[in-house]
Amino acid sequence: MSIVVPVELAERGYPVHVGAGVRELLPEVIPEGAKRVAMITQAGIPWELDPGVDHEVIVVPDGEEAKSLTVVEQICRRMTTAGFTRADAIVGVGGGVVTDLAGFAAAVYHRGIRFVSVSTTLLGQVDAAIGGKTGVNLPEGKNLVGAFWQPSAVLCDTDMLATLPPREFRSGVGEVAKYHFLGGGRLDELELDERVAACVRIKAEVVAADEREGGRRAILNYGHTLAHAIETAGGYDLRHGEAVAVGIAYAGEVALRLGRIDENRMAEHRRVLSAYDLPHSLPPGLDPEQLLDLFQRDKKAIDGITFVLDGDRGVETVVGVDRTVLADAMEAIR
Repeated sequence: MSIVVPVELAERGYPVHVGAGVRELLPEVIPEGAKRVAMITQAGIPWELDPGVDHEVIVVPDGEEAKSLTVVEQICRRMTTAGFTRADAIVGVGGGVVTDLAGFAAAVYHRGIRFVSVSTTLLGQVDAAIGGKTGVNLPEGKNLVGAFWQPSAVLCDTDMLATLPPREFRSGVGEVAKYHFLGGGRLDELELDERVAACVRIKAEVVAADEREGGRRAILNYGHTLAHAIETAGGYDLRHGEAVAVGIAYAGEVALRLGRIDENRMAEHRRVLSAYDLPHSLPPGLDPEQLLDLFQRDKKAIDGITFVLDGDRGVETVVGVDRTVLADAMEAIR
């Protein structure tokens, strides 16, 4: 039996189905009136799904490098050649790379067509596939070009997670760890389906309150400022969730130095990361000064270096964090 979590966005709201085997619901969630579907996926994904309507499979490259404007152009040109119209739809079957690409292609093809995400990774199921943030990378940083474009439905089939390589699953756990500090509590004590659904509920509530990241939605970036800098500086050597885990440890150290949290709360950060066997420290070879410089490129950095930090009132955005504090916290995780 699946767990259905609604994302409440008035007429643009949609269901997120969580559970074993929910991929079989795909024909039921194809947008009404869509006669053709472009199925965007990757060669290494071992799932062939039938959307129940005429469809064409578009295979995109593997890896984070696939999230590029070049690949989006290739998708759109392929759809144009095949005669897809504004009435048709896109289905993304894969992890965060695929659903980001599929969603962005849907946002820009014919100025917007409908799409469905079938998320095959833990990271995608608890984060990337939900909320309508789509986009691609530039050489200068992650997700710098994109659009807010909500799906018609999301399928989070937990059976699919059994096929993930251990490191890919662990990457998703890095995003799960974030939700412990966004109101999730001791998520590590829940069964997998319930844990995924709990994360989806938190994200759905935040997205419903702040769809376009004008304020509260920024809390979903907890741990991500350092994570994105690590990924940019390191050429994506770390998986995203692993970088987020390091970013969570770092955000805790920054909050501790600002007096926002105490040692007990910092210990809870370490406990959660240890419970999931996630990294706590910077990978060797990274230059802390370069990372600090990269913070200025973060999308949240409008009025100085901006961080999402824990505190007595919960996780919130803090503007103008002093570079000396950031440098000191960096030393603590080296």
